[in-house]
Amino acid sequence: MRSLLALISCASIVAACSASAETRVFIIANQADGHGVDQCLAKGEKCGAQVARTYCQSRDFAQAAAYRRVDPDEITGSVPKTGANCSHGHCDEYVAITCQR
Repeated sequence: MRSLLALISCASIVAACSASAETRVFIIANQADGHGVDQCLAKGEKCGAQVARTYCQSRDFAQAAAYRRVDPDEITGSVPKTGANCSHGHCDEYVAITCQR
């Protein structure tokens, strides 16, 4: 009886571990291309959902859980400060896309 209880306990632990979804956040440059897609992502609007989902799927994730504009101050050390990445009055913006398996 104890071995059956131990087997059930182990099986439930394994099932719980495999059921947890892997999540990863990708930080990408929000490059204005004139199509408006970048603004959909940066503003978190519904029109960016398909773009975010496609981005995640291209990296072997099942879905995009979230997407939003990221302030460069939120990204430690990997993005130059605002003055360094601005040219001719145009500053780069960044978008975070959260993907799940």
